[in-house]
Amino acid sequence: MTAAPPHGIAVHTDPPGGRRAVAVWGLGVAVYFVAITYRTSLGVAGLDATERFDINASALSAFSILQLLVYAGMQIPVGLLVDRLGTKKVLTLGVLLFTAGQFGFAFADSYAAALACRGLLGCGDAMTFISVLRLGARWFPAKRGPIVGQVAGLIGVAGNLVTTLVLARLLGSFGWTPTFAGSALGGVLILVLVLLFLKDHPKGYAPASVPHLEGGYVRRQIQRAWREPGTRLGMWVHFTAQFPGMVFLLLWGMPFLVEAQGLSRPAAGELLTLVVLSTMVVGMVYGQVIARHHTARAPLALGTVAATAAVWATVLVWPGQAPMWLLVTLCAVLGACGPASMIGFDFARPANPPERQGTASGIVNMGGFTASMTTLLAVGVLLDLTGGNFRIAFASVFVLEALGVTQILRLRPRAHRRENERVVASRVEAVHVPV
Repeated sequence: MTAAPPHGIAVHTDPPGGRRAVAVWGLGVAVYFVAITYRTSLGVAGLDATERFDINASALSAFSILQLLVYAGMQIPVGLLVDRLGTKKVLTLGVLLFTAGQFGFAFADSYAAALACRGLLGCGDAMTFISVLRLGARWFPAKRGPIVGQVAGLIGVAGNLVTTLVLARLLGSFGWTPTFAGSALGGVLILVLVLLFLKDHPKGYAPASVPHLEGGYVRRQIQRAWREPGTRLGMWVHFTAQFPGMVFLLLWGMPFLVEAQGLSRPAAGELLTLVVLSTMVVGMVYGQVIARHHTARAPLALGTVAATAAVWATVLVWPGQAPMWLLVTLCAVLGACGPASMIGFDFARPANPPERQGTASGIVNMGGFTASMTTLLAVGVLLDLTGGNFRIAFASVFVLEALGVTQILRLRPRAHRRENERVVASRVEAVHVPV
């Protein structure tokens, strides 16, 4: 017989992990990999898109803004759906939507049609990462959480390598429609694999039943997740750390390196690839450090934000075009933005029980993409207003970084106190629960 845990504290048996866990979770990560490839495909096709649809910088940024607006707006609904329906159903719907969006984008011959397809793609993309986090939580022990999360982000972001190394070259060789339509076939393949092999959880480790959506369930889930300081701190960490690298990779990196820094498109592509490679290396390092030293979470996140701001400022104030060594440094530092933003989930995860993980992850994930969307719009508008002055346009990065750091410093003590309370309560429960 087991005594009921105190209010707000739940005792859960960790799943065992193992090879089957790696295989099932790896399939979910493969979905995220494909979604990232589609999400970032416009990053190497921005200049081609301006010619194909005859648009200016603001209109070009609208592609990514709409995509991220849909993505950010879907995070809480997707989190609720994952908690209610499970991973497989949500991932299946996500694959259907982002594959349809990529196919449509391949054949779009008008700006409006292309815009609608990017919105559809963003809707499907929004369903992937939260589902993968939930999948990892259901198949691996909690102590593996930081590493599992970072590795998921690392492998997913490797989709950028497909974009910068493969898609960019295919676009130059075969043109718009064959490149985007051919890439959409990957979505068809992954859909078949998900339908055949993906499982929500190991046998015997089903999560606690979730009540029906009626009766205030949605409101309670959101309110309870939001009340936790760890959830809000996680959201602001994600907000502050992610967007500089995301904006650079998603849209404005290629135009900045080619038009403002005078690099060739192949050279610019190599620097974008460096951002991705840096993300992969830093992600592994951050995951290992946080798994062993939980107190390193905030210093790593704030240190990454400070380094990003310092290098950006150096590039923007450099007279004339920045030297190659400085651009390489910039891209290497921007690669740390994604892993640093993942630390936000490590604040939210211990603050919420398993049946609320999807909702909490949705709130956290909304942060970085809201910041990215805002910055994409700001850069596009400022470029048009200033006649293409990237120095002024990219200065908007510092405004959002300052806002985010202020919120992190405000919430960090509260989240730390609440987390310590939970640890103490869990230890007391472990001692007093009768066998």
